Amino acid sequence: MGAIMLQGTGSDVGKSVLVAGLCRALVRRGYRVRPFKPQNMSNNAAVTIDSGEIGRAQALQAMAAGVDPHSDMNPVLLKPQADHTSQLIVNGRVRGTLGGGNFRQARGQLLSEVMDSFNRLSAQCDIVVVEGAGSPAEINLRAGDIANMGFARTAHVPVILVGDIDRGGVIASIVGTKAVIDPEDAAMIRGFLINKFRGDPALFEDGYRQIESISGWRGFGVIPWLSAVARLPSEDAVILEKNRRSDSTRFTIACPILPRISNFDDLDPFKIEPDIDLVMVPPGSPIPAEASLVILPGSKATVADMQAMRAQGWDIDILAHHRRGGAVLGICGGYQMLGRRIADPHGIEGPAGTIEGLGLLDIETILSGDKTLQQVAGRALGAPFTGYEMHMGQSAGPDCGRPFAHLDGARPDGASSPDGRVLGTYVHGLFGSTVLRKAFLNRWNLSSSEQDYGASVNAALDDIAMQLEAHVDITSLIDLATN
Repeated sequence: MGAIMLQGTGSDVGKSVLVAGLCRALVRRGYRVRPFKPQNMSNNAAVTIDSGEIGRAQALQAMAAGVDPHSDMNPVLLKPQADHTSQLIVNGRVRGTLGGGNFRQARGQLLSEVMDSFNRLSAQCDIVVVEGAGSPAEINLRAGDIANMGFARTAHVPVILVGDIDRGGVIASIVGTKAVIDPEDAAMIRGFLINKFRGDPALFEDGYRQIESISGWRGFGVIPWLSAVARLPSEDAVILEKNRRSDSTRFTIACPILPRISNFDDLDPFKIEPDIDLVMVPPGSPIPAEASLVILPGSKATVADMQAMRAQGWDIDILAHHRRGGAVLGICGGYQMLGRRIADPHGIEGPAGTIEGLGLLDIETILSGDKTLQQVAGRALGAPFTGYEMHMGQSAGPDCGRPFAHLDGARPDGASSPDGRVLGTYVHGLFGSTVLRKAFLNRWNLSSSEQDYGASVNAALDDIAMQLEAHVDITSLIDLATN
């Protein structure tokens, strides 16, 4: 069984996309492939086939590999929440809450569990494609590392270093990585990839050869700017502000970017609808007055994000929007915020207490220590859908008597206001279901493109795989992984 690992010269150099693209390219060549990321930090998560949770990027990579997402693909997941702490997820289950310093002390003890997951995946396939986190050049984090070289050396997995030429300084970032890391770590790196190149690659030929000469590592290719990436779900919330757009000639959906926003890929299917203008509203900007619908997305820390909403004045904007006849949809944490109160009696998210919600739904939420994690199917608005639940706490009240959906087994989900203009649900991934998205848009007499969102993502993965085939020496990467 073989494996290869992509590490980066920094964050956001494109590792997640390249791992997904490489998984798809290897599958197209007939290999059985599994993605793997030892440690991830993200509030964008997915529910797995074994009812755990992993980073959303690893779920996308599983899709690229043609397999169901499994908790072994991301055995350690950190989900930042309020008060400079993170929820620690191990093997898909909540294990506790840690501060940054506590995690640095505890992570080395997790290496054996990381290796157990890696070994289980390795037994299922021909090649495991591994994604690092951050950069191995962060030598201040090297002791106890399980995300980059600590894993690579323990598992004896060869490493390819990815540099981002679009941000500049790619020669220094690759050569500089070798200069600062331990020589035994550097020995694990067998070559490099240049990512996000715009223009004629021949113009970088001299720089490419200079990196090879100075570092002693061989180059495996120069990857062009991949436009198909825009059709993939984003892993990091920082991308949201870059994607903000506004076109008053179309139906506007506004979504505030709360500090602990999670699972914001719930909104991605609206991007393929030609009549929809999806506006992600950054801090410091008001909710657009022209918005017909406001969507409050998931949150890793509902109480803290409710406080942040008030600090931004978005609560005033949303209530004014509602008074003008606008509609509001809340998903998971956003659903909880629509109610009258959110109680955290056990201090799940921070100090114990109760906070007032927006009061647009006659419900109350009590946060509890039991986390609901499950894939679901059901019907809403007369249409079938599939999705997943990932939340802590339960909501109850008169408006739950008008559920948004009924899950299989006739279990009600969510709530709606008497006039139907305010809706709430605990189900993520609803709008990836073409028929449900069509029924939802029909409430505003909008036509749907009826595009299959999953097919759109799969087509983007195929496009990326073909670009990698054209610009990367994949045959040599396979040899490196399997020998």
